[in-house]
Amino acid sequence: MPYSLTLPDPIAAYFVADTQGPDQVAQCFTPKAVVTDDGHIYTGRDAIRAWKMAADAKYTCTTEPFSLELIEGVHAVKAHVAGNFKGSPLDMKFFFRLERGLIANMEVTV
Repeated sequence: MPYSLTLPDPIAAYFVADTQGPDQVAQCFTPKAVVTDDGHIYTGRDAIRAWKMAADAKYTCTTEPFSLELIEGVHAVKAHVAGNFKGSPLDMKFFFRLERGLIANMEVTV
């Protein structure tokens, strides 16, 4: 990552896995984790894997985190996201709740 931002290990692992594929992304989450993205909710690793697979088939993008804030136990990460989607590039927000070294909940917003 070009920014000198120190992210908690599970979040840093997610952003690396995001460049590697659906299986790697799914392993960043707890077995019963929840992802909320674009108005849809995905629960569990299989659903998260399918979400990532569908997104990869539809979009190509890069994500560069540039800020981190801890708000009531939730890690709020802002990232520059650029790719082949409407409105690109965007600064998006990723909200992470961590549990035992993995991501238990992630919400993606604009």
